Amino acid sequence: MTDTIFIGIAGGTNSGKTTLTRHIKARFGDAVGVVHHDNYYNDLTGVPFEVRCRKNYDHPDAFETDLMLRHLEALRAGTAVQCPIYDYKEHNRTKETVEIRPAAVIIVEGLLIFQN
Repeated sequence: MTDTIFIGIAGGTNSGKTTLTRHIKARFGDAVGVVHHDNYYNDLTGVPFEVRCRKNYDHPDAFETDLMLRHLEALRAGTAVQCPIYDYKEHNRTKETVEIRPAAVIIVEGLLIFQN
Protein backbone atom coordinates (compact mmCIF):
# COMPACT_ATOMS: atom_id res chain seq x y z
CA MET A 1 0.00 0.00 0.00
CA THR A 2 2.61 2.50 -1.13
CA ASP A 3 0.05 5.24 -1.65
CA THR A 4 -0.71 5.51 2.07
CA ILE A 5 -1.02 9.10 3.28
CA PHE A 6 0.50 9.81 6.69
CA ILE A 7 -0.84 12.77 8.65
CA GLY A 8 1.02 13.93 11.76
CA ILE A 9 -0.86 15.62 14.57
CA ALA A 10 1.56 17.08 17.09
CA GLY A 11 1.37 19.59 19.90
CA GLY A 12 1.96 20.09 23.57
CA THR A 13 0.36 18.24 26.43
CA ASN A 14 -3.42 18.83 26.59
CA SER A 15 -3.42 20.70 23.27
CA GLY A 16 -6.23 18.60 21.78
CA LYS A 17 -4.24 16.12 19.66
CA THR A 18 -6.17 13.08 20.83
CA THR A 19 -9.53 14.85 20.65
CA LEU A 20 -8.89 15.90 17.06
CA THR A 21 -7.67 12.40 16.17
CA ARG A 22 -10.81 10.82 17.69
CA HIS A 23 -13.08 13.16 15.72
CA ILE A 24 -11.31 12.37 12.45
CA LYS A 25 -11.41 8.63 13.16
CA ALA A 26 -15.12 8.81 14.05
CA ARG A 27 -15.89 10.68 10.84
CA PHE A 28 -13.90 8.46 8.45
CA GLY A 29 -13.97 5.08 10.23
CA ASP A 30 -11.84 2.27 8.85
CA ALA A 31 -10.49 4.45 6.04
CA VAL A 32 -8.23 5.97 8.70
CA GLY A 33 -5.76 4.16 10.94
CA VAL A 34 -4.31 5.75 14.06
CA VAL A 35 -0.88 5.33 15.65
CA HIS A 36 -0.42 7.04 19.04
CA HIS A 37 3.21 7.81 19.87
CA ASP A 38 2.33 7.48 23.58
CA ASN A 39 1.89 3.73 23.06
CA TYR A 40 5.58 3.58 22.21
CA TYR A 41 6.88 4.77 25.57
CA ASN A 42 9.80 2.52 26.49
CA ASP A 43 9.00 -0.74 28.21
CA LEU A 44 10.18 -0.19 31.77
CA THR A 45 9.49 -3.67 33.10
CA GLY A 46 11.89 -4.30 35.95
CA VAL A 47 12.18 -0.60 36.84
CA PRO A 48 10.61 0.13 40.26
CA PHE A 49 7.31 2.02 40.16
CA GLU A 50 8.74 4.94 42.18
CA VAL A 51 11.49 5.38 39.59
CA ARG A 52 9.02 5.12 36.68
CA CYS A 53 6.96 7.90 38.31
CA ARG A 54 9.94 10.26 38.23
CA LYS A 55 10.85 9.71 34.56
CA ASN A 56 10.60 12.62 32.12
CA TYR A 57 8.00 11.36 29.67
CA ASP A 58 8.27 14.53 27.56
CA HIS A 59 11.85 13.73 26.50
CA PRO A 60 12.60 11.99 23.16
CA ASP A 61 14.51 9.24 25.00
CA ALA A 62 11.26 8.19 26.74
CA PHE A 63 10.01 6.64 23.49
CA GLU A 64 10.88 3.59 21.43
CA THR A 65 10.46 5.63 18.27
CA ASP A 66 12.46 3.14 16.18
CA LEU A 67 9.74 0.54 16.78
CA MET A 68 7.05 3.05 15.82
CA LEU A 69 8.92 3.87 12.59
CA ARG A 70 9.22 0.16 11.75
CA HIS A 71 5.49 -0.17 12.34
CA LEU A 72 4.74 2.78 10.05
CA GLU A 73 6.89 1.22 7.32
CA ALA A 74 5.01 -2.07 7.72
CA LEU A 75 1.67 -0.27 7.48
CA ARG A 76 2.85 1.51 4.33
CA ALA A 77 3.79 -1.90 2.91
CA GLY A 78 0.29 -3.20 3.63
CA THR A 79 1.09 -5.26 6.72
CA ALA A 80 -0.87 -5.03 9.97
CA VAL A 81 1.16 -4.39 13.16
CA GLN A 82 0.76 -5.23 16.82
CA CYS A 83 1.04 -1.90 18.60
CA PRO A 84 2.02 -1.83 22.28
CA ILE A 85 -0.51 -0.50 24.77
CA TYR A 86 0.66 1.93 27.45
CA ASP A 87 -0.84 2.09 30.96
CA TYR A 88 -0.59 5.62 32.37
CA LYS A 89 -1.40 4.48 35.91
CA GLU A 90 1.47 2.00 35.96
CA HIS A 91 3.83 4.15 33.86
CA ASN A 92 4.61 1.15 31.71
CA ARG A 93 3.45 -0.90 28.77
CA THR A 94 0.94 -3.64 29.30
CA LYS A 95 1.51 -7.15 28.02
CA GLU A 96 -1.33 -6.65 25.52
CA THR A 97 -1.11 -5.15 22.05
CA VAL A 98 -3.68 -3.75 19.64
CA GLU A 99 -3.69 -4.60 15.98
CA ILE A 100 -3.45 -1.67 13.60
CA ARG A 101 -4.39 -2.48 10.04
CA PRO A 102 -3.15 -0.72 6.92
CA ALA A 103 -5.42 2.08 5.72
CA ALA A 104 -5.47 4.72 3.00
CA VAL A 105 -4.70 7.34 5.67
CA ILE A 106 -2.68 6.79 8.84
CA ILE A 107 -2.75 9.47 11.53
CA VAL A 108 0.36 9.59 13.70
CA GLU A 109 -0.50 11.46 16.88
CA GLY A 110 1.88 12.57 19.61
CA LEU A 111 3.97 15.13 21.38
CA LEU A 112 7.31 14.45 19.68
CA ILE A 113 6.42 12.73 16.40
CA PHE A 114 8.43 15.21 14.34
CA GLN A 115 11.52 14.93 16.55
CA ASN A 116 13.15 12.40 14.19
